[in-house]
Amino acid sequence: MDGLIVIIICLSLIFLALSLRSFYNYLILKEELEEEIKEKTFIYNVFEKKVTRKDKVISKMLHYADDFSAIGQRINFYSENQDVQKLLMQAGFPYQLTVERFQGLKIFLTVVGLIIGGISLVLRLPFAEIAVILFPFAGYMGAILWLKQKAKNRQEELSFQLPDFLDTMSVTLQAGVGLDQALRDIVPYFEGPIKDEFGRFIQETDVGVPRAEAYRSLLDRNDSREFQMLIKSLIQGERLGVPISRTFKQQAEEMRKIKKEKIKEQAAKASPKVTLITTFIVMPSALILIGGLMVINMFNDNRNLFNLFK
Repeated sequence: MDGLIVIIICLSLIFLALSLRSFYNYLILKEELEEEIKEKTFIYNVFEKKVTRKDKVISKMLHYADDFSAIGQRINFYSENQDVQKLLMQAGFPYQLTVERFQGLKIFLTVVGLIIGGISLVLRLPFAEIAVILFPFAGYMGAILWLKQKAKNRQEELSFQLPDFLDTMSVTLQAGVGLDQALRDIVPYFEGPIKDEFGRFIQETDVGVPRAEAYRSLLDRNDSREFQMLIKSLIQGERLGVPISRTFKQQAEEMRKIKKEKIKEQAAKASPKVTLITTFIVMPSALILIGGLMVINMFNDNRNLFNLFK
């Protein structure tokens, strides 16, 4: 009887091992089949924006803001829907934010700030009474200021990238390539707002959007002065029949001049800041250090100041 039990147990273990092996082979074959199907059906889109792991994590966290979207749309202090929509377009819709989700985000951060302030009040931390008011306000205004800064940085980056982009486009157009084909060939090699905006422009024209309307969409989505000047020149050149390659070349030269002037302006603004830091931080620190050493030397028997460091 005992031998029969042992045989049954051994057979059960063997069958279990065979079933696990078969299941493992099934998973391997399934994965290979999925990869093969993915390779055969994959359509490469050069204008598709890459999503990093950080973006995925933040996007998942932002889902909590959806629960507060209704409240956020009612409490729209410094954040009207049309203003938020414009800022989101200028910022390139970071982390796939929508107007509703952003309105919920500011309330979500306000609640988080209120919780942190309440915890500090319970723990009786220093300035806890102020923190209860300050943290919720910082959460609310911090979301708005973050979006405004995001939009500003993206528009500045767009202006910064334009001269190189225009030079490349001008050379390509002078070689006899059409505008649409030149954009398809050049845009994928750029990163950032240049790729996003002109990539969307190409996609809109591909689905049948009139070119004039696609140009107006570019103007509505961006308020960069250099970019606006370029698109308006393209619209005017298309109406008057001016060669596009010449337009790109002239715009590149003009934007480089503007870029140089901005650099000179920033350098001129930096000089008073350096002087201010030197006057109110470096010089008082040096005077305090020298005065302190003199006082220490006065209360020491050794009158030689340098012997203090031996």
